[in-house]
Amino acid sequence: MKKLIISALALVMVSSVPVFAQTYRSEAREYRQEHRINRALRQGELTPREAHRLMRQQQRIDRAQARAARDGYVTRQERRQIERMQDRASRNIYRKSHNGYGYY
Repeated sequence: MKKLIISALALVMVSSVPVFAQTYRSEAREYRQEHRINRALRQGELTPREAHRLMRQQQRIDRAQARAARDGYVTRQERRQIERMQDRASRNIYRKSHNGYGYY
């Protein structure tokens, strides 16, 4: 009986690791993107309005991650959607910080 409980507990812990890994990976990427926005704003590459819009986009990604992880498991489809959102945000950050507008 003791072995059965320990093996069941081990199975539950092992099956939850991929969810934590995906959450960490996407949160780390989001942190880097927010850092890029703040750095570009400090360096004058972004206007405050552009930075505000980019940060709102990051907040939408936050909400999508929370929605995906709400049931305790991030499906492949949810993971792809979040990655696409992050790819789009990354392109927007690059485009906005290299468009020639900003405060110098």
